[in-house]
Amino acid sequence: MKINHLLFVCVLAMVSCTTPQEKAKEQSQQPVQTSETVDYKPIANPLKKDKFIQINIVVGDIYKAAKAWAALLDIPVPEVRTNHLEYKPEFPYTYRGEPSTCDLLVCDIDMGNWVLELHQADEKASSFREFYDKHGNGVHHLGFEVGDLRDEVIKELQELGFNTDRTFGAYTGSSWTIVDSEEVLGVNLNIKPVR
Repeated sequence: MKINHLLFVCVLAMVSCTTPQEKAKEQSQQPVQTSETVDYKPIANPLKKDKFIQINIVVGDIYKAAKAWAALLDIPVPEVRTNHLEYKPEFPYTYRGEPSTCDLLVCDIDMGNWVLELHQADEKASSFREFYDKHGNGVHHLGFEVGDLRDEVIKELQELGFNTDRTFGAYTGSSWTIVDSEEVLGVNLNIKPVR
């Protein structure tokens, strides 16, 4: 009788015992509690859902990713091209507020009203290299077209506490601003006047 009781207590202890790995997994599934509460109010110039234009995915092997997306979407393998980004007075390109230069392998997949854009960064400092070094393959940004409100939107994002100096690039007819927002939104933003 004592042996059965002892066996029952041992089994009960084993069942209720949590390993360090199980405890860590349980804690990671709990909502993160922060001591700082931020109240985000609607902005005067909100991003419009119908002006969503882009999902950008950073990958380590763009040729492999392009072939896989083509197979999944039943489309021809999209062309991969090189974008050379370099600061020029007429078409500035900055990373973290400083003039910068890098090369990106890029391919675009037309998804109708928006574009799935794949980027593979070279080893030079860029938003895409920073992201890849931190996360590996993943969604770098969501792009929105804001028209003539670009400066107002950027100012409001700054007022909300987002760093808007992550990347700025200009090209004929438009520009792009990568906003550091992944810590809050889970993804960065790309704000463009026009596509």
